[in-house]
Amino acid sequence: MARQTKSERRRERARRELAGKGWMAILIGILLLTVLPLLMKDVLSGALGPAFRPAGWAALAIGVVLVGLNYVTTRTAAPAKVLADPAKPVFASEPSQSTPLTPARQMKSQWSPSVLADIEWRRFEAVCEALYAQAGFTTRSQSHGADGGIDIWLQSKHSDVPRIVQCKHWQSKMVGVKEMREFFGVMASHQLKSGTYVTSSTFSEDAIAFAKANGIHAQDGAALLKLISQRTPEQQMALLAVAYEGEYWRPTCASCGTKMLEKKSTKNEGSFWGCANYPRCRGKTIPKAKAVAAA
Repeated sequence: MARQTKSERRRERARRELAGKGWMAILIGILLLTVLPLLMKDVLSGALGPAFRPAGWAALAIGVVLVGLNYVTTRTAAPAKVLADPAKPVFASEPSQSTPLTPARQMKSQWSPSVLADIEWRRFEAVCEALYAQAGFTTRSQSHGADGGIDIWLQSKHSDVPRIVQCKHWQSKMVGVKEMREFFGVMASHQLKSGTYVTSSTFSEDAIAFAKANGIHAQDGAALLKLISQRTPEQQMALLAVAYEGEYWRPTCASCGTKMLEKKSTKNEGSFWGCANYPRCRGKTIPKAKAVAAA
């Protein structure tokens, strides 16, 4: 611990004296109001009784004020005592396991492919939903759990038939015809003749051909950014705020909807993202290098 300076010692001594006088005044007030009337009941029943009561209340009030002043000055002086130790860094609050890590990438001020690379899959879905809401659709989605292959439900005021959207937040991986067939199966199960498949990456040629033949609107990352660029500057900034909301870089557990934690691998070097609720939640883990690309 750092040594106190002379001025600090004087202030500490003054605070102790102030507290002592305060408690003494409170004690005198209690004596004048309660103890003395009991000990000198016959004497105080005359003219002395009324004279002691105002003095007792005054002493009690002075004591409370002095003790209160001591409390305030002690609380005010506490930060200075911490700062007096140059060997120990001072934090506004102590970091804990729940304190979010600082993202490696800074928030962007305008839309670009790097924004899609910065955010995790849940933020990507939220951006897509907000984009459709700006276009006048009534949207419905869920943050986690089994979605049956549907990330967003859209309802237009011009049609009674809903539209479904599947979002795939991939970067380096291309969406293939396998994923497109699975989505077409979901459409068929709901007796829908059209749907939208959105990805932050690209589609294979087979996937594009299958989409055109089966009423699927395939929208890759470039097309999504072009659509966003056609919005007003205010709408673009609103979508950017959705993208960078909260811990936008930390993956969300698809099973329970909580933010995942970075954990060290016991089998090999490196780390991975795992659910914070494990073992109560046994959602899929995500390799750290693939966190951004996972959907």
